[in-house]
Amino acid sequence: MSSLFILEDVLFMPINSVFAWFIKKRLHQIELFKQYPHDVQNEIRDGLIDFASLTTFGKEHQFKKIKSYSDFSSAIPVRKYEDLWNYIEKTLHGESNILWPGQTQNFAKSSGTTNNRSKYIPITEENLENCHYKGGKDLLAIYYSLRPMADLYSGKTLIVGGSQKLNSNEHNVVGDLSGIIISNLPIWVEMKRVPSKEISLMENWEDKILAMAKGTMNEDVRVLSGVPSWTQQLLKKILELSGKENINQVWPNLQLYMHGGVSFLPYEAAFESLLPNKTTDFFETYNASEGFFGIQDQLNSNELLLMLDYGVFYEFIPEEEWHKESPKALPLREVQINTPYALVITTNSGLWRYNLGDTIAFTSTTPYRFKIIGRTKAFINLVGEELMVHNVEQAISICSKKMHVGIIDFTVAPIPPNNQDLARHEWFIEFSDQSIDLTRFANLLDEEIRQLNSDYDAKRHGNLNLLQPIVNQIQPNGFNAVLKNRNKLGGQHKIPRLINSREWANDLKQYIF
Repeated sequence: MSSLFILEDVLFMPINSVFAWFIKKRLHQIELFKQYPHDVQNEIRDGLIDFASLTTFGKEHQFKKIKSYSDFSSAIPVRKYEDLWNYIEKTLHGESNILWPGQTQNFAKSSGTTNNRSKYIPITEENLENCHYKGGKDLLAIYYSLRPMADLYSGKTLIVGGSQKLNSNEHNVVGDLSGIIISNLPIWVEMKRVPSKEISLMENWEDKILAMAKGTMNEDVRVLSGVPSWTQQLLKKILELSGKENINQVWPNLQLYMHGGVSFLPYEAAFESLLPNKTTDFFETYNASEGFFGIQDQLNSNELLLMLDYGVFYEFIPEEEWHKESPKALPLREVQINTPYALVITTNSGLWRYNLGDTIAFTSTTPYRFKIIGRTKAFINLVGEELMVHNVEQAISICSKKMHVGIIDFTVAPIPPNNQDLARHEWFIEFSDQSIDLTRFANLLDEEIRQLNSDYDAKRHGNLNLLQPIVNQIQPNGFNAVLKNRNKLGGQHKIPRLINSREWANDLKQYIF
């Protein structure tokens, strides 16, 4: 999630002077890493290795002998979370100098998107300050450079976070990333943020969203930040309580909505309906518990600029290597545009060559801009159709616009072939309009995916290998009910878009409209 941050040493300067100074300085630094991306990344890598050379991990992997990228990639294998767990567990128990110098105080608890296992992501002071907070500051700097007449700071900022209860013990603090970020914000930021910290720290999502709506609907909100699915629920609750027709009537000065966490495409039509005046800019970010990686830096494109000076060294696994036990990763200089890569990160929180599982494709290499296209595990491949996340998100966005209906949430599950029927896909969708023509929507989905995915189209030809998808309409708040039953209701948890099992489908069956 994005954050608002004002520098302490300029606290008492006039706000316009502060941001004129900050924007000019920061944009110059951004231009430098655009011009010299490989030099900057090499400096980041060497700095991380040098700083952590005396940690347990650094000694085991002989960091002091690493002098080049070749040395780096040879000494440290690409790892998944499970492969780093032994080190993370020691750090969780209070041991120092394991993955990163000193004792790590904060851990972001994340369940991921495709399984129920909790992950504990270390958040060091360096990572919080120079990655997470830096991303929030940079988004605002970039935005002001594009909209110099914007006036965000005369009003309030609303951050729609997750269930932000933090659990403290003698060693550390564990909780949602949003809770960690909000708990560490300085007082001069708190003065501009709504709702109150007491509401933000509420654990029960249903009580919290009601309290958030009541606590913000009469404020002058000018900046909104949060995951689209949960933000949409808050906005609908505000309309319900206020009796207004749209959010422009509630917050007439809302200028910027910063979103991330999931693709915005399926929600675009719904947000355009909620904000019909078109006076609010939608800006995408790529941030996760592990770090803040990308920011939209153009008004008319949702491509993301890869942020190269956040204490993160990036590598990229080509598609043919994704499912190998020891995948080969490429440095930034070797990537090509319009090619899928799995993202590997080495960070200033002690994640060394960590396979994040997210997949991206570069749209430009001068500078390095990209789009998020999914996750390596998020696909359905029953008969060779290779249905990918970006296919379904783009298709459902097109269909929702053609049929003028908003999407609250959705997921897709496989129906394997049996003795009676061929394979097919089953969609579970919660619409904003309960009178949707499901047959027409299913036909449109099928047509759009066939246009977007040639493998799917080939398998659908003549109904020989794959039947037309089934579309189920889910009752209002049906997805919330499933998440609540799993004790995962709140802004840090997401329904998987694609999963090669019937796990979520079986839970959703009882909520079909």
